Amino acid sequence: MEFLFPSFLWALLALAIPIIIHLFHFRRFKTVYFTNVRFLKEVKEETSARSKLRNLLVLALRCLALAFLVLAFAQPFIPRDVEVKTGAKAVSVFVDNSFSMEALSQDVPLLEKAKQRAREIIEAYSEEDRFQLLTNDFEGRHQRMVSKEDALTFVEELDISPAVRDLNMVLTRQEQALNTDDAENKVSYLISDFQRNVSEGLSSWTDTLTEVNLVPLQSVQEKNISIDSAWFEAPVRLVNQTNPLLVRVRNWSNEDVENIRLSLNYSGQVKPVGTLSIKAGETVTDTANITILKTGFHEAELQITDYPVQFDDSYYFTFSVAEEINVLSINESAPNRFLSAAFSGASYFKLDNALSRNLDYSSFSNYELIILNDVKAVSSGLASELNQYVVNGGNVVVFPAFGANVGTYNNFLNSFPANNLGTFEQQARSVGRINTAEFVFNDVFENRGANLKLPTTQANYKLSRFASRKEEILLTYRDGSPFMTKYQAGQGNFYLCAAPLSDEYNDLIRNGEIFVPMLFKMAISSGKEARIAYTIGKDEVLEADHQISETEQVYKLRGTGDEFIPEQRIVGSKAILGVNGQVEQAGYYNLFLNEGETLAKYGFNFDRKESDLQYYSEGDLKNLVGEHINIIDATARADFGQLIGERSQGVVLWRWCLMLALLFLALEVLALRFWK
Repeated sequence: MEFLFPSFLWALLALAIPIIIHLFHFRRFKTVYFTNVRFLKEVKEETSARSKLRNLLVLALRCLALAFLVLAFAQPFIPRDVEVKTGAKAVSVFVDNSFSMEALSQDVPLLEKAKQRAREIIEAYSEEDRFQLLTNDFEGRHQRMVSKEDALTFVEELDISPAVRDLNMVLTRQEQALNTDDAENKVSYLISDFQRNVSEGLSSWTDTLTEVNLVPLQSVQEKNISIDSAWFEAPVRLVNQTNPLLVRVRNWSNEDVENIRLSLNYSGQVKPVGTLSIKAGETVTDTANITILKTGFHEAELQITDYPVQFDDSYYFTFSVAEEINVLSINESAPNRFLSAAFSGASYFKLDNALSRNLDYSSFSNYELIILNDVKAVSSGLASELNQYVVNGGNVVVFPAFGANVGTYNNFLNSFPANNLGTFEQQARSVGRINTAEFVFNDVFENRGANLKLPTTQANYKLSRFASRKEEILLTYRDGSPFMTKYQAGQGNFYLCAAPLSDEYNDLIRNGEIFVPMLFKMAISSGKEARIAYTIGKDEVLEADHQISETEQVYKLRGTGDEFIPEQRIVGSKAILGVNGQVEQAGYYNLFLNEGETLAKYGFNFDRKESDLQYYSEGDLKNLVGEHINIIDATARADFGQLIGERSQGVVLWRWCLMLALLFLALEVLALRFWK
């Protein structure tokens, strides 16, 4: 047995008080004279013995009552399987309120069971201890230590949330709050279903200054199918054309599933995409074709049929279709008439021509494709601007001029890096192969086996072949040397042709079935595709074209009944917006400055981390965390609050001491009243 306040045992010295009173009980006796005391002698002796026995019994009862009263204040306890820490305590309780906690545990949702366990943990501690209640939302009011009463109030206010956090991040937040309190002992509890994808970080937790306790809750294992992600095959959407949308659907269960219906809700119509069969633990990618009939912003939603976990069965996304695709041709002198003719046939494309010695570098960001045509030398300024343009997501295609300054060209090519220009060889060559697996040519020809008229050149630059440059050859000469190559740099693409574009050396410009679709696909092949969907709970950054206003205004976002002001800063012609956890519901959100004028649309979806319903069992948790983290079995214990109390304070005995003190006082009263 140990004592929580052992210094209070000094009060046992007070036992001397009733003993002293008993020993020095001075009473004045009154002498009574009798005529004959012979008949009273026997009665006197008997009464004196009985009185002495009663006084000793009363003394013992008083001493026992006082002793047990002192022991009650010293708070004795019997330690259990963990070390009991004396002194004030700072306690942090994390309650997992993510979507997975909506699953049933027996007959109630896991969240209700978690709230019950949180209440029992808090009530097991004393009124003097301080508490933190933490959830996945990481709310500001939950970042400080509060009283026992306030902590219990926070528990009652808990509700399900789309937010999901890794548990090592939760422990870090708990530790930060606990360190703000000056209590001697720091204790944290994590009440969760311990999904595998958020619990892995617990294995690396090594801090031993805070006592960490895991309280696992188990639910019925459910099957789950989710829409994982979606993206357009082409980074740029085209109006009046079919735009393929790729959809990835995942089976999170350990059983094969069939007949999963996928549908698309677009432009007010729900269209079936197909029926999917997915093997256990695998994903499938399906294609939904979207025919876009107008420019501007569009909203769409993908849906699957799945039960009972449904928060991940919808995928909201938005996209925009520009009025036109802008192309810039940088020429040494006169514009190339074949280039102009190629783009004049498509009203959706707009070609601008500019001289290499008279350029506005600031306008480069307005173009989806820049063509360097027949330029004799690439200045350092132009080289730097084009490199930055490609890194930021632009597309550049280079047709070197006959008699070009190879040195300036190679300095320019090295910045990507791309293979260099070598000697100019005046030798006739024919293209022998088209890379139809690459995006530029992958859907151009219906019959890839048909005999196509491939380009020929009368002269070309010999390109170096450094493996480190990671080129992708689009068109190859019959002798295996590259004719048209592609390089990725940053978020954009860089294309290099081995021959000048002049029809004197290259008949590619006369080969419309290859030249025209090649230019079109290059223009829409930007590596910087505008995002079509965002994830709730992540620190997402939105981007929009900045609208210059004469009056000082702020951007606002409005969703399904909610409106808020995002964090905003202006960088050049772009407005960078941060939502900072203000989006709580999946759906569409419109950006605006003035009421009724939509500047952009964004689709938000719930985090798919919760889709994986694999949990750690109690045994798996023990293997994961080792010995430095405690695991408390809370599955079917009705005395959970008592268990926590015994773990924090041992088997408490002060109540028994207090009851015994009252019992001895009662026995003393009875002895004095009825023992005459």
